[in-house]
Amino acid sequence: MSAPAIPLRLTAPAPGWSAEADVVVVGSGIAGLTAALHYAELDPTAKVMVVTKDVLSSGSTRWAQGGIAAVLDPRDTPEEHLNDTLLAGVGLCDVKAVRTLVTEGPAALRRLMERGANFDRTPDGRLQLTREGGHRRRRIVHAGGDATGAEVQRALIEAVQAASIEVIEHALVLDLLKDAQGQARGVTLHVMGEGARDGVGAVLARAIVLATGGMGQVYAATTNPMVSTGDGVALALRAGAVVRDIEFVQFHPTVLWLGEGSTGQQPLISEAVRGEGAVLIDHDGNRFMENVHELADLAPRDVVAKAIMRTMRATGREHVYLDGRHFGREKWETRFPTIYAVCREHGIDPATEPIPVAPAAHYASGGVRTDLRGRTSIKGLYACGEVACTGVHGANRLASNSLLEGLVFAERIAEDIHQARPAPGEPVANQAAPGLADPRIRSRIQAHMSAGASVLRSRESLLATARALRDARWTPVEVPACTESWEVTNLLTVATMLTGAAAARLETRGSHWREDHDTRDDDEWLGHLDVTLTEEGPRMTYTPHGIPARLKEELSVAGLDPAEVDALIERALEEDLQEAGDVTSLATIPAAQRSTADVVARKDGVVAGLAVAEAVFVRLGAARTERRAKDGERVRAGDVLMTVEGPTRALLTAERTALNLLTHLSGVATLTGRWVEAISGTGARVRDSRKTLPGLRALEKYAVRCGGGVNHRMSLSDAALIKDNHVVAAGGVAEAFRAVRERYPDLPIEVEIDRLDQLEAVLDEGAEEILLDNFTIEDTARAVQVVKNRAGNRIALEASGGLTLESARPVAETGVDYLAVGALTHSAPALDIALDLRG
Repeated sequence: MSAPAIPLRLTAPAPGWSAEADVVVVGSGIAGLTAALHYAELDPTAKVMVVTKDVLSSGSTRWAQGGIAAVLDPRDTPEEHLNDTLLAGVGLCDVKAVRTLVTEGPAALRRLMERGANFDRTPDGRLQLTREGGHRRRRIVHAGGDATGAEVQRALIEAVQAASIEVIEHALVLDLLKDAQGQARGVTLHVMGEGARDGVGAVLARAIVLATGGMGQVYAATTNPMVSTGDGVALALRAGAVVRDIEFVQFHPTVLWLGEGSTGQQPLISEAVRGEGAVLIDHDGNRFMENVHELADLAPRDVVAKAIMRTMRATGREHVYLDGRHFGREKWETRFPTIYAVCREHGIDPATEPIPVAPAAHYASGGVRTDLRGRTSIKGLYACGEVACTGVHGANRLASNSLLEGLVFAERIAEDIHQARPAPGEPVANQAAPGLADPRIRSRIQAHMSAGASVLRSRESLLATARALRDARWTPVEVPACTESWEVTNLLTVATMLTGAAAARLETRGSHWREDHDTRDDDEWLGHLDVTLTEEGPRMTYTPHGIPARLKEELSVAGLDPAEVDALIERALEEDLQEAGDVTSLATIPAAQRSTADVVARKDGVVAGLAVAEAVFVRLGAARTERRAKDGERVRAGDVLMTVEGPTRALLTAERTALNLLTHLSGVATLTGRWVEAISGTGARVRDSRKTLPGLRALEKYAVRCGGGVNHRMSLSDAALIKDNHVVAAGGVAEAFRAVRERYPDLPIEVEIDRLDQLEAVLDEGAEEILLDNFTIEDTARAVQVVKNRAGNRIALEASGGLTLESARPVAETGVDYLAVGALTHSAPALDIALDLRG
């Protein structure tokens, strides 16, 4: 019997009660409560509702020991925080998201303090800052030594209780409600209590914010509380939202080892302990991190976790040790009172003996894909905190960035909802077939995930895990609709998607470690895996991060810097999309709609920039591209230059940026081709100048090459070019020439002259190239003859100024080496090229 499909709707009784709000926030950690509080501040008349699975204080935030990372030290900078984050994220961080985090973070943290959060201070009243893994500066604020999360949760709960925010506790969210257009309209949930709101109900709202935390309970051993069963990610998947990078689960390297086979929530030994000087040692007392990474014991978490696993394997042990005995008892009791107390509860005295530690599941770097405003792929549905993938964490979260991310992006969500004023229609019934998993499989899911999809992964282990999860979906008995079955269905859903993504990613990167592909592969895997759940089952899409490797190689061969092209595309998209995005496509095109489109020439010409245009389409989500022409080819009106396939929204959003670049570069190539054709057979060549558009010089000069021309100088430093103003300033052409030669003896010198009588003096000084500016054809011919008589072919001559296509050939026939045409780049008309969606 085949296993049933992952359900797109949870089996549950029809809602027996309902409520309405302007905004409903699901989750009561730092992200959820900050979003609720900030929206209530922006619109005091609005009805804001927070629903939480347990009591307000039960989420993951209160377990955060280390602190919150933010640039507060005058010697620190946002750029340094950004760089540390990018390094930890191993190539997959969204730079814009990280820049948003590090620049807006300090102010968001100060607003948290204004809400009542008290952080540890030095005797003179300054905030006490510490370091954690991956940070090159002290920028972590903490509270109560190692009880930061508890203090943050306390302050936010008190603020919520003082505000006009309704709270529903013991409420497990079930499914998203949508209107006829697919816009989020509310949620169904089950309240585990008594009174008017008991059992399954529905909360309708104009906007829904998912802040449900992580999914650590998908593993047997985790630092996450029991409530972290991936409810938000599972709900989003059932609703059709895009989930990104779910395979990147961070395993905290130093979790208190409680003995063989221990399961459930494990005590965390904060990274701040190593930040204060504790070191990792093996059973023989040897430090093993010093030769692994430049930061040794303070390396990023994925590096430390892998080093611990390697050491455990090599020694045949189930744990290593964290040695902080040199702290002394007083420091343990004052700086790390919570950790010290937990260790003592388990019979360990950190002041006199090292702490046994091993990695355990800790944090999901991936999650529901959002933009910089927390918007998911479903209109009206937002996500922030650990449930979301904002792009901040990449393949591995930098320590103490998570609470800051919750603060910054929660505030952005509140502001976006307040500005957008969503107005969804009435909810419509979800027609998908419901389903549930047997709650008795919970421990089986966790055991299989820990065995095959944990810190160490391989093709065999992941296939075995996938088979076990598929088998677990089948049950011989009818499953009752209850909290236990809803939770285990969520766990099974996220475990299945995680395992599939981990099996697909054939490399080791960040917190994803494949034993059978043990190196990072930027050529094939510098990108994101986006997963959605459909009636046919899971669907996975690979989205390159920046320019794909094959296009980078092509650009490099063409003499272009891929990093510069990538940065140009980034700036162009930023200008085009701003933060609201392509509002027309978002409003008119369903998120799931896919299309094929052709890039078509509307006029004859020479094409240039196809790889650049393709990079734009791919960056925004095109799944397939096929070029029908090559740069430098002459094309006819009606020719298909390239075919692209993917989400319709993505294709139309990419259209303008891609065509702006393609039509302009093709226009440059086409005009260059006309000039080259005009002087064919003369021996002269057409070349460009520095008259280029800012930021486009390299691409425009590439387009000139596509048209058959050649390039002159790329910059002012490639060669010295003495022009009339230099001659005036220096007191004569000979004086200018000598001044350049004296200061830059090895640099080529070009001299521009505008009169024939200047030629002899320039030749006397030893010019290597002479530019004849605005010479008549007759004077050009005379200049050629003089130079050939004196220097043979050792000196190059260029004609420039006043040239036209009609005069090009007569000028070229004088014998000059080059015709310089500034118009090629600064005033070439764009070649008409369009994007046509196929019907």
